[in-house]
Amino acid sequence: MEARAIGIDVGGTKIAGVRATAGGVVEARATAPTPAEDQERTFAEIVRIARELRTPEVRAAGVGAAGLVTWPGGVIPFAPNNPWRGFPLRERLEAATGLPCVVDNDAAVAALAEHRFGAGRGTADMLLVTVGTGIGGGIIAGGRPFRGAHGFAAEVGHVIVEPGGPRCGCGNLGCWEQVASGTAIERAARRVVAGWPRSLLARLAEGDPERVDGALVTRAAREGDEAAVGILAEVGRRLGEGIAGLVNILDPELVVVGGGAVEAGDLLLEPARRAFAAAVEAREHRPEVPIVPAALGPEAGAVGAAALALDGAGA
Repeated sequence: MEARAIGIDVGGTKIAGVRATAGGVVEARATAPTPAEDQERTFAEIVRIARELRTPEVRAAGVGAAGLVTWPGGVIPFAPNNPWRGFPLRERLEAATGLPCVVDNDAAVAALAEHRFGAGRGTADMLLVTVGTGIGGGIIAGGRPFRGAHGFAAEVGHVIVEPGGPRCGCGNLGCWEQVASGTAIERAARRVVAGWPRSLLARLAEGDPERVDGALVTRAAREGDEAAVGILAEVGRRLGEGIAGLVNILDPELVVVGGGAVEAGDLLLEPARRAFAAAVEAREHRPEVPIVPAALGPEAGAVGAAALALDGAGA
């Protein structure tokens, strides 16, 4: 009987779990909101989802968690958009479930999934950039995940690109994720709703800035709202400029863009590609580096966490 694993992706707003095969096929799903500001409640939801998805075929469990994650210890010293502070997640989850567990950064496991099952198949060197509440990164180098000395590699969202800019959840000002993420889209859209009540965006939000989210901005842009199109174009430009810097450093074959914001499609990605082409070093003298949307959608993190768990279990 083919082994299964539980994979759980703990994001800034949602916890998503799957039961998956070694081939990345999802057999069952479970979700819950991420409890704000409470790591014990967040852990309790992870355990509940793991128990809900467990069957006799499950050999291991994996978690992808936003924030700094030690490897292979699975301790989360800090997360800018989640409540983790020095939390020994791997140890606690193994004790609660009795299963072998692995814990890694959420974007790192999403990169593993896209490399193995999705848009990055066939590449040896790949960069994943996830664009959601914040910006995460995952690096595949020589066909293997690159984690750095402590497991903290690819925290790309926290490179300062606008000194003195918006305050980030990490405590710094002007991090890349503050100008090129779903948070940046929502911030700009709320200003439009508050200041331009006749815009389509404002009408869709019924005049309430707090009703704005990325999906609403994308809908308005697809219906021709100039302000919404401009917001996605500006965030896409900042995204592409940041990707250019990362390509200069890492020289990947491919850049995969995932996360919730990629639902905007080419409204976001085309401005990113143009900005990337203008900013990358010596574009005319290097091989093309395509920027493509993730293939696995919002389940990439959970599927990657399950695959990593099965790798660790030798299944």
